Amino acid sequence: MKTTGWGIIGPGAIAQNFADGLAEAPSGRLVAIASRDEARRAAFGSRNGVDPAHRHATYADLVADPAVDAVYISTPHPFHAEHALLALRAGKPVLVEKPAGLTAAQVSAVTELAAQSGLLFAEAYMYRCHPQIARLLEILQSGEIGTLRHIRTQFGFAAGFNPTSRLYDRALGGGGIMDVGGYPVSLARLVAGAAVGKAFADPIGVKGSGLIGQSGVDEVAYGLLSFEGGFTAEVACAIARRMDNRAVIEGDKGRIELADPWVPGRNAGPSDTTITVTVGSQMRIEELRHTQHLFAFEAEMISRAVAEGASAAPFPALSPADSLGNAVVLDRWRAELGYVNLAEDPKTNRALPPVLPQGLPQVPKAIIEGVALPVSRLVIGCDNKGDIGAGSVVWDAWLEAGGNAFDTGFVYGGGAHEVVLGQWIANRGVAKDVVVIVKGAHSPYCTPRSIGAQLEISLTRLGLDHAPIYIMHRDNPAVPVGEFVAALNALHVAGKIGIFGGSNWSVARLTEANAYAAAHGLQPMRVLNNNLSLAVMERPVWAGCISSNNAETLDYLRQTGTTHLSWSSQARGYFLPEPLRARLPADIGPEECFGSPANAERRRRSEALAAKYGVSAHNIATAWVLAQDFPSFALVGPRSPLEIATTLPAFGLELGADAVGWLNLESDVAPL
Repeated sequence: MKTTGWGIIGPGAIAQNFADGLAEAPSGRLVAIASRDEARRAAFGSRNGVDPAHRHATYADLVADPAVDAVYISTPHPFHAEHALLALRAGKPVLVEKPAGLTAAQVSAVTELAAQSGLLFAEAYMYRCHPQIARLLEILQSGEIGTLRHIRTQFGFAAGFNPTSRLYDRALGGGGIMDVGGYPVSLARLVAGAAVGKAFADPIGVKGSGLIGQSGVDEVAYGLLSFEGGFTAEVACAIARRMDNRAVIEGDKGRIELADPWVPGRNAGPSDTTITVTVGSQMRIEELRHTQHLFAFEAEMISRAVAEGASAAPFPALSPADSLGNAVVLDRWRAELGYVNLAEDPKTNRALPPVLPQGLPQVPKAIIEGVALPVSRLVIGCDNKGDIGAGSVVWDAWLEAGGNAFDTGFVYGGGAHEVVLGQWIANRGVAKDVVVIVKGAHSPYCTPRSIGAQLEISLTRLGLDHAPIYIMHRDNPAVPVGEFVAALNALHVAGKIGIFGGSNWSVARLTEANAYAAAHGLQPMRVLNNNLSLAVMERPVWAGCISSNNAETLDYLRQTGTTHLSWSSQARGYFLPEPLRARLPADIGPEECFGSPANAERRRRSEALAAKYGVSAHNIATAWVLAQDFPSFALVGPRSPLEIATTLPAFGLELGADAVGWLNLESDVAPL
């Protein structure tokens, strides 16, 4: 079998452990290293027999090295996701030291790119590859200790305080949770999964307490995890306190103790350990003896998987989904302590390298009269990111995809989502490069007076002095429409807003508003922001929602040339494959709001057309919105780079009038 040639980025102490283990792995070999430090490069290369021609001064050179089949990354924590993305975009499988990213959003970006590229990604929790974990799972699955109830597990050590050490340096992602907290959490999730017959389980509750030290990182942290079915876990970690680094698993008939779960034996071998099983008064000690270097198991497992062309490491190594679930728990645990790391800090958050697969179409832009910048035909909704760490990964990818339009609202997240978007705009310095659609006057505060007051708050949150597009979030028929038109024009004259319009407005009210504007020499409402999707909205998503997918509104848009910004343009996922449609609560899900025999037929036709073009029905639905014969822009709500990437193929389609009519059920003749 072919052996895997490894390149190492970041030749430090942990990399030496991996290199030593790799030397004992039949399926792998070290062929290249990269370090920006010439002395370290020379020393590590000489110690491990790396040809000087493959000792690279840049990471880009290493991932481009044809001798490198896979890349092992052991740089400081803040660079793990960055360097993993670099390798994946070069077409190289990745084994990255934990944590795979500073946040779950970063881990998601990495795992998604690996999945889209068909490349192996694994997070280097070496202990999961040691035979003791496979044996532990055998005992758990045997039922010997009965129904699994609880686990207590810790990983803590007392490193003397040193503000320049990576352990205590916030700029290097220091702290107990980021350094070793993932170990007890990953084991707890593994055992919780075994309790229900799965590879892992994610907790439904995370509680925590601990100590944030003088350098701003968590020195000690304790956590309580609760899982469906009643399984619970106590986890703890520390860089400033010695802990009892065992794992104790309790069932209703007995218990299991791992004496040394994290570093069984010693690195250089033998990597021996014991598992103690107690049932009633009977105790059994199993001795697991292995002569190999501790890291040899991981090195061989991943090398073999790469050589065989696998897209994930074999269980019980962490799968990409397992790594992402672990990162979510670490985010929640840190939040319990109030530890905001670099990726979550508006002052220090920095962009990752490109996260989208290469070769995808770019979002095109179009002119909207009255808006200074060309506006991307897709507009990203900003109503689901609670901090810049989560938002930046998606919004950076949006810019990468060619998008420049952002939709937000005064009420989103109680105002928090406008704040986060504003933090990102300031951090990236893109205020003059993006088009932010600001919405206000949502019921019950839909009054002329509320518009100006809320706008000032929104602009402050966003860090902007002007909204190029302003939209009233709702209409209030009890208010004479002229009062709204006058209030909006006053803000326009004051330079606070550019063009404006209404969301969930009827054609009758919009016509009345623009007649008033014409009669009084005022700017009209130029934008309508209703629902418009290939699937007709059968039941309102929320009270007061209005669809434009009716003959009266569509005729009005064609005749007036009014710009339409369609929310739920993809019908809340109605055109996605069935397993993906169930992600929203049932009462506002795609079937509840869009389910009907007519829409089912539209979906069937879009699936047939998608098969013809080699895209998804989801892409056909997006292309339908953009193919309207009036200025039509689609609001979309991707929550990750993957969801952006899967939307972009819509721009490789040109739906003609015959295809649009067939999708509208206006004809039974399928387009050629």
